[in-house]
Amino acid sequence: MKVAIFASGNGSNFQVLAELLPAQAELALLFCDQPQAKVLARAQKLQVKTVCFSPKDFDNRQAYETQILAELKQAGIQWIFLAGYMRIIGETLLNDYPQRIVNIHPSLLPAFPGLHGIRDAFEAGVTETGVTVHYIDSGVDTGPIIAQERVTITEADTLATLETKIHQVEHRLYPQVVAALINKEEEA
Repeated sequence: MKVAIFASGNGSNFQVLAELLPAQAELALLFCDQPQAKVLARAQKLQVKTVCFSPKDFDNRQAYETQILAELKQAGIQWIFLAGYMRIIGETLLNDYPQRIVNIHPSLLPAFPGLHGIRDAFEAGVTETGVTVHYIDSGVDTGPIIAQERVTITEADTLATLETKIHQVEHRLYPQVVAALINKEEEA
């Protein structure tokens, strides 16, 4: 089963997924929208095919996503896992991959959706936050939840320590969920 990972930045979740994918899954493609992103070097080290272009190179989001879709189809991709991909997925991809695009978000959705889930939770003064793995839909972090794990925020936590705690949970939870989804499909 061929999978793609979409990422925009450092790629720590990409790295963990790439290393822990189940044997029946082939990481056939990394798509990145940022030509300077560190994730591209990680993919190169792992000898993962990369495709990288920016929405700025296209007239509109549909044209951008149509080109992404062509790359996915050419590679035979069956699942897409978002790992720090900082763009909203539009209808062009959603229509071709219904319930096959999965995201990880650094909060207990529906609380603190959007780009700054960790910071928003920290600044709100809540005593717990967490990590959510969910299917992508047309909203922002509104798709059906697959799994969540709580993270306690203590008085001693700083934003940096909370980020570390969240990333530790992400790096454990996301590979588990991805493996379960792939194994479930293999059994079907």
